[in-house]
Amino acid sequence: MTSIKRDDSKQKWEETEFPLVCETCLGDNPYVRMTKENHGKKCKICEIPFTVFAWQAGTRGRLKKVEICRTCARSKNVCQVCIYDLQYGLPVQVRDKILAEEGCKDSVVAVPQSDANRAWMTAQQERDIEQGKAIQSCVPTNSAAAMKLQSMARMEPRYERNLPKLCSFFAKGECNRGMQCPFRHEMPRDRNDPLSKQNTKDRFFGNNDPVAGGMLRRQKEKAEKRRAELKARGGEGDERAVSTLYVRFVDEGKRVAESQIRDKFYSFGEISSVRMHADKGAFVEFTTPQATQHAIASANRSNIAGRKIFVNWARVPKRGAVSAGPQPTPGVAGEGGAIRPIAPPGGFKKNNASLAGFKASSSLGVPRPGGGGLGVPRPGGGVIRRPGAGDTRGVAPKPYYPSADPGRLGGSR
Repeated sequence: MTSIKRDDSKQKWEETEFPLVCETCLGDNPYVRMTKENHGKKCKICEIPFTVFAWQAGTRGRLKKVEICRTCARSKNVCQVCIYDLQYGLPVQVRDKILAEEGCKDSVVAVPQSDANRAWMTAQQERDIEQGKAIQSCVPTNSAAAMKLQSMARMEPRYERNLPKLCSFFAKGECNRGMQCPFRHEMPRDRNDPLSKQNTKDRFFGNNDPVAGGMLRRQKEKAEKRRAELKARGGEGDERAVSTLYVRFVDEGKRVAESQIRDKFYSFGEISSVRMHADKGAFVEFTTPQATQHAIASANRSNIAGRKIFVNWARVPKRGAVSAGPQPTPGVAGEGGAIRPIAPPGGFKKNNASLAGFKASSSLGVPRPGGGGLGVPRPGGGVIRRPGAGDTRGVAPKPYYPSADPGRLGGSR
């Protein structure tokens, strides 16, 4: 090794002790046994010899090897095998596109493709590593980009990517190994399938990646479908609530209390109210939209009381919608005991002509609780109260702070 390092042309050859890989590429076997070969092959990006690691990716996985050097992988913050982002598990093309759209163009690292410029950039990065400076690249600099990347993140291990390759003899009908064949006995896909034409350079530089193209296309179709549903319901603009988020419980487990929801989200800002949605989720309302956005970006795909949660913007409730169909007679109970509002004291005015171009609105009846009092909602929402009754609307709750709750001081959890 000393003789190699004495050669000036071999000074930049890379030597490492462990690869930079994701959990999926390591496989489901916690006892991984690797082989190491110094300067085993050239990097497919910078063409510099580097240390090659090989291992079996799981009990039923195939033999995997690193494809690019550690320096190139660190410059893009990707795995040395699958070339996927290590933080969000996304292709480079998807990550860089989202960063550019959300105003984080400075985080997108453009790796030079010429040999001289790439060698200079590699030397600069190695110098920063030796001086203890961390390479801060491909990291979102604002909460909007972080929230969008977090919503598309694919951090769960996908061990199906480690399956053996297809057996060419089985496709020809000539494989005689049977169950002992180390390859998969499946028919190959269509030759025109874009997923069958992938290479390392396109995935690393984010150009013409079929996997990234499919993800971006599905994301676009999902957004168009949501806009079409909103337009069909008669809504316009953004359907998100101003400062309210929705917490959805995924796994089944013990019931989550309101105090646990408040303890999870109070550090992101002032909480106005928390409304539990049975055992499915909860609505958390903050005083500012910035706090809501920060909570979504930080708490999404986390855990509460051992249950996994998904956090996203809550939708604006649709109020005042009137269902089509025959309306019940005023003052007479219809199906389910529903009634229509009766005439006010003094009766209706005879000259109650509506303005030209306007149509009298109808209201839905609701069951009368206990047979007494009026509980009929107006078309725009709210309750019709008796004439002369005082305003009984409650005051908006104050922001909740666990440290200011005297009932919880000194209490054991």
